[in-house]
Amino acid sequence: MPQTILITGGAGFIGRAVARALVARGDRVRVLDRLIEQVHGDRVRPEGLPDAVELRIGDIRDGRAVAEAVAGVDAVIHLAAEVGVGQSMYDVDRYVAVNDHGTAVLFQALIERPVRRVVVASSMSVYGEGLYRGADGRVREQVVRQPRSRPDAPWDPLDEEGRPLVPVPTPEWKRPALASVYALTKYAQERLTLMLAPAYGMEGVGLRLWNAYGPGQALSNPYTGVLAIFASRLHNGVPPVIFEDGHQRRDFVQVDDVAQAFLLALDRPKAAGQVYNIGSGEDRSVREVAALLARAMGRPDLTPEIAGKARAGDIRHCIPDLTKARDELGYRPARDFTDGLTELAAWVAAQEEARDRVEEARRELDRRGLVA
Repeated sequence: MPQTILITGGAGFIGRAVARALVARGDRVRVLDRLIEQVHGDRVRPEGLPDAVELRIGDIRDGRAVAEAVAGVDAVIHLAAEVGVGQSMYDVDRYVAVNDHGTAVLFQALIERPVRRVVVASSMSVYGEGLYRGADGRVREQVVRQPRSRPDAPWDPLDEEGRPLVPVPTPEWKRPALASVYALTKYAQERLTLMLAPAYGMEGVGLRLWNAYGPGQALSNPYTGVLAIFASRLHNGVPPVIFEDGHQRRDFVQVDDVAQAFLLALDRPKAAGQVYNIGSGEDRSVREVAALLARAMGRPDLTPEIAGKARAGDIRHCIPDLTKARDELGYRPARDFTDGLTELAAWVAAQEEARDRVEEARRELDRRGLVA
């Protein structure tokens, strides 16, 4: 039976993919989004948002706009958030206001107009460093990287005897280790959802998302997903910039797989009160990913610039264990990474504008002492 679903932040990259998936299966979709310039430029209606979607332009912190948006809906997908680890470390008040106060405003409205279920977009960043295994076979849960004391010091975390630790898939039971303001605010969004939803007769679900990519990302936003940042640089004929040494490992998940995860989280009865890792199940080094994207975009000559410096708030390795999402949601990521990069490259090639703001963002971080 068709439902009416509100997507907060639904005009964004992931929100549009979720909206398309919901419309395709016959649901009615309402979007609340303030269309900030950093993400959307001067667009009145973002490309890729289906015509059938009701778009309401408003701020998640505006109690009246939110109360009107939740009226008459069956469920909410909460995506509204400021996104970006680096920027969160100096735009602290904005990130906390939008992500945490905005979530509080949403639930204040839902107290008066409860819905069946609220699914919130959390983040892999809440884990900090993922799980690691040492040379002795023991798994370490609470790994904290120490600042490098000399230029030739290793980037990877070490055990008590100075031996490298090896990253292993991180399950949902790992305790949070919040290394950035962004991570802190995403964890607060997750906890508010799982705490307040059942208190008022609703169901809450959290999805801890890994690095989503695909056509439709904001190419001119230097704090968006790393693949979009790389693509913007390559599109402008300049090499991608990689922090540290480029051997840090990440999981990249195509946005249509992420959208399917949200639909499963809306529907599966067992999901109520749970959090789930959402990724592709395949991890790669950032250096490898940059080379593959350059090849897909026809610019293999643009070798990445290795910065050799770390940003405050960044983590070294965190890769997802998808066992719980597979078993309880039936989540099966289906998109091949090579095909996904080809599709992304074709979309980027068709874009007229992709303003490269990476150097601007890097100067801002340097000026504030957030790169070392």
